[in-house]
Amino acid sequence: MKDSLKPGLQYRQQFLVPVSKTVPALYPEAEAFQAMPNVFATGFLVGFLEWACINAVQPFLEGPHEQTVGTHINVSHQAPTPPGFTVTATIELIGMEGRKLIFAVEAHDGIDLIAKGIHERFVIDRTKFETKVASKTSHLHHKEI
Repeated sequence: MKDSLKPGLQYRQQFLVPVSKTVPALYPEAEAFQAMPNVFATGFLVGFLEWACINAVQPFLEGPHEQTVGTHINVSHQAPTPPGFTVTATIELIGMEGRKLIFAVEAHDGIDLIAKGIHERFVIDRTKFETKVASKTSHLHHKEI
């Protein structure tokens, strides 16, 4: 992580909400989700906010071996957004604790503030992370399924 990454970094990102990012599309195999309104799903909204944070810090990471992973999210989803609306995420890096990055996040759909909260990410070394995942996966293969 470059020393130039500092609190105060701001970033905006837009996303045109398609039908494939609505509540019924979140878990197509879940009957309960199929009965829900056709609006931007909270799960996809969270992913969009994470995506904006990833893009904001990407220029400050050292090569392809450094990445960030989400570790905490506390976001209110305050208003529905139908497909066809463009959602704008506005994020600000408000704190850093070592490799932990803390963001204030918001999303607006052009009519309403639809989300507001805090998101934390951690800067990882991808090789070390993948080694840890492989070790965990090996435990799965030793158990009977």
